[in-house]
Amino acid sequence: MLALAGFGVTAFGVSPLAFDPANLPQHLVTETVTPEGIQSQLDALAEHELQLYRTDLTRSTDTADSLLKRLNVSDATAALFLRLDPTARQLLSGRGGKMVRVQTDENGKLTELIARYAPASAEQLGTHFTRLRVERVAGSLVASVRTAPLAAQVRMGSGTIRSSLFAATDDARIPDSIATQLTEVFATDVDFHRQLRNGDTFSVVYEALTADGEPITWGASNAGRVLAAEFVNSGRSYAAMWFKDTQNKGGYYGLDGKSKKRAFLASPLEFSRVTSGFAMRMHPILNSWKQHKGVDYGAPTGTAIRAVGDGTVAFAGWQNGYGNVVEVKHSAQRSTVYAHMSRIDVKRGAHVEQGQHIGAVGMTGWATGPHLHFEVKVNGVQEDPMIMARSAETVELSAAAKAEFAQLAQTVKGQLGVADSMLRSSAYAE
Repeated sequence: MLALAGFGVTAFGVSPLAFDPANLPQHLVTETVTPEGIQSQLDALAEHELQLYRTDLTRSTDTADSLLKRLNVSDATAALFLRLDPTARQLLSGRGGKMVRVQTDENGKLTELIARYAPASAEQLGTHFTRLRVERVAGSLVASVRTAPLAAQVRMGSGTIRSSLFAATDDARIPDSIATQLTEVFATDVDFHRQLRNGDTFSVVYEALTADGEPITWGASNAGRVLAAEFVNSGRSYAAMWFKDTQNKGGYYGLDGKSKKRAFLASPLEFSRVTSGFAMRMHPILNSWKQHKGVDYGAPTGTAIRAVGDGTVAFAGWQNGYGNVVEVKHSAQRSTVYAHMSRIDVKRGAHVEQGQHIGAVGMTGWATGPHLHFEVKVNGVQEDPMIMARSAETVELSAAAKAEFAQLAQTVKGQLGVADSMLRSSAYAE
């Protein structure tokens, strides 16, 4: 112990004796610099070969001539090549929306064209993109096509609720798929159907899928996964981050290390509106007050319905006023019921996992409009689904993963802080 104490004092005593560049002697040197003449600079600029770049999206009505004209390319040879070359013709075949970048010389002659668009293979959609390149090689145009993997680029954004979550994310230029994921991440903290308030705020760090560094423009979304997020509802803050545990299983956790995943999802639909809750109501067909022993979600016909938890299909078929019905048994005591479906996608006895699509919203049976009637049964008795979803057990991290999680959580706090400062700066500017 004495040796350690002595070492500590010695280290403290030596530290101030370290080399300090400020103690070096300083000298002021003055030198006159004469710039080159303007004419010589202009001559050098004139000799420089100018390259111009322009970008646009193809349209379904485009021809080779109209596309090149819109890109300010004046090159009849290039237009003819795009019309006749079997590989280059793929640029204008199929749907529009291909991302095109051209490079021209100062005379508008095409030197390179690169187009990026969705791959033909459905299996590669969302993971890869097609790159079509037209370039001049030894004075002749050559076309080639390759498939390359999409890359994930981390982005952040923030917003304030004024009318709806999707309106706020639109204002912040955040993809709709990210807004949907936010409702999933915080489903057990915030009832997005009934508890959303004017003035609520959110900050989010997410992945943007890019092709050669450019955000993609095709498909349902150019966004990947939410990496971290914070949502402030009625003054109360909730935060979450994506984390893979020691078994390489990924999921969302609060910054306290508790899993956001519950045994049951808060809603069988990704996003909708509650039209009738678990309460007494005037029955729309019978015209009498009656206990509504479930929750109705208004949504368009065909909207996908998800199993709220793992289980086995106990019933799949027609059931009088309920129309097309699926009942999923989750345990000896618990089951969930999905009614008025337009389509049933599972069979009796099949095992289903949480989030799996089991059918679609409809208005079969006694229904005045398209909606999903959803029930939760415990020992055969209906209970409020909202209460059950919030009381479902959570999963905590293992001791081995907690140290890594704590370190990552500190980084996430910093990222969310930056996103929040963006929101405050924009609010101040207004």
